[in-house]
Amino acid sequence: MTARTGGGLAALLLFSGLTAASAADLVATREDGTVIARLPVPEGAGWCVLWHHSVQGFEVSDCYENRDGRMVLVRSRQPDFAAGLGHIPGRGRQVSDGEGGYWILDIDEPVPGNAYVLRPGVGFVDHRLQVGDTVVSLSAAAPHERVRIELMGDED
Repeated sequence: MTARTGGGLAALLLFSGLTAASAADLVATREDGTVIARLPVPEGAGWCVLWHHSVQGFEVSDCYENRDGRMVLVRSRQPDFAAGLGHIPGRGRQVSDGEGGYWILDIDEPVPGNAYVLRPGVGFVDHRLQVGDTVVSLSAAAPHERVRIELMGDED
């Protein structure tokens, strides 16, 4: 019986440690504090902000990771060198996406304060958060409003 109790306690402690290490949420809120989305993002997991370029119409993505509780921009996919897009030398490396566009990889840039503000466009621009298979349209929930996107841990 002692062995079972000890094993159960060890398993509980291990599970608790894993839960604590992975407890973070990506939270999108309106300026008035209304939560638009709260999506779990464990340590090492990632998410993307997707939208369609307002002039060219193609989809652009900026992708982030939870690195030890920090929001880190890791890569961006840009199908063209349209207005407002492009690789900045010294900030990641540009590689072909094999479809006529490109990826900027290895950006590895922490986001100050683990948060930033985005003003979602309307219509076909459709700013969205994607975590795994879950996609939330910020444009549908808060068009032209200030939306704060933040990685929040247990202590937040």
